[in-house]
Amino acid sequence: MSIVSSLSPRALAAPESGIVELVNYARGREGLLPLWVGEGDLPTPDFISRAAMDALASGETFYTWQRGIPELRQALSDYYDRHFGLRLPVEHFYVTGSGMQAIQIAVQALTSPDDELVYLSPSWPNIAAALEISGARSVGVELQFEGGKWAVDLDRIETAITPKTKGIFINTPSNPTGWTATKQDLGDLLALARKHDLWIMADEIYARYYFAGGRAPSFLDVMEPDDKIIFVNSFSKNWSMTGWRVGWIVAPPEMGQVLENLIQYSTSGVAQFMQKGAVAALDQGDDFVAANIAKAARSRDILCDALVATNRVETLKPDGAIYAFLKIDGVADSRRAALDIVDKTGVGLAPGTAFGRCGELFLRACFLRDPAQVAIAAERLCDYILKL
Repeated sequence: MSIVSSLSPRALAAPESGIVELVNYARGREGLLPLWVGEGDLPTPDFISRAAMDALASGETFYTWQRGIPELRQALSDYYDRHFGLRLPVEHFYVTGSGMQAIQIAVQALTSPDDELVYLSPSWPNIAAALEISGARSVGVELQFEGGKWAVDLDRIETAITPKTKGIFINTPSNPTGWTATKQDLGDLLALARKHDLWIMADEIYARYYFAGGRAPSFLDVMEPDDKIIFVNSFSKNWSMTGWRVGWIVAPPEMGQVLENLIQYSTSGVAQFMQKGAVAALDQGDDFVAANIAKAARSRDILCDALVATNRVETLKPDGAIYAFLKIDGVADSRRAALDIVDKTGVGLAPGTAFGRCGELFLRACFLRDPAQVAIAAERLCDYILKL
């Protein structure tokens, strides 16, 4: 018997990331334009890094608050007051070691082995993997796709609900599709959850990347205080902090001790000096975030306009998030196409096969980059597409 075969079946069943496979295949190539992962091209701004370095230099390296340092929880409360028009007491906020850990903790809090959680597909693959590794079951419900636009079908969601269903995972604005729920959509989803006594796990990480202006509609706009909603979020996208691995949860205060315990028995909290950087991000970072959003909007237009002009690509400019999800005529295997595209053009795209059901024919491009670089990537991609 091999060592690997003696490991946990759940661990063995954890899928390889289809995105990371492409990254590992072509990482470091000369002239590469990497649009495959969900991050921008700017390093963390100095005012954030300096706050963390100052805290590190002053010796803030000891065990710290499991729920997050008081300053950061207060900064999160102030942030939601500014951008969501809602004053939530600090008892609603819990700091995690990344948005991914926020999802893992939420999954652990809401589900038991053999429970089910419904999610919308195509989807960022980590939610389904987190559920399956935990022993729960992920149930994908396909978004509708027509004329380059994605839409949610509540009847499909209700059909997927069984006595084992504990909740619904909703990511809006969506990775990878850019689908962005309207306030009416959110109200309808919440009514469905109330009807079946389900939790909603709301991933609103891209709420600020909403190209109609302001921020995207949120469950915070339609919920009542006693609704069963847990929010997961991250510092990664807004403030160019992907490598920091700091996130947060917004949840009812009654869950506080449970969430603290789950943090304690996973990472025992986020390093205090990193949390000080996160405080600076929230308190001083609004202008930086606004500039990132404006850059994403320009790059979105450049990329999507060029690709649609080939008459070989089915997509529309996404309402939110930082991705174009492309369906190219003649592409039946997006994994093979992504490998071929990076070999022939030097443009790294994520294959739709990485995003589950009804994503197989698509490719994802992250446009949170310098518009000049995106223009070069668009030119290379259009040349490739027109030769198919």
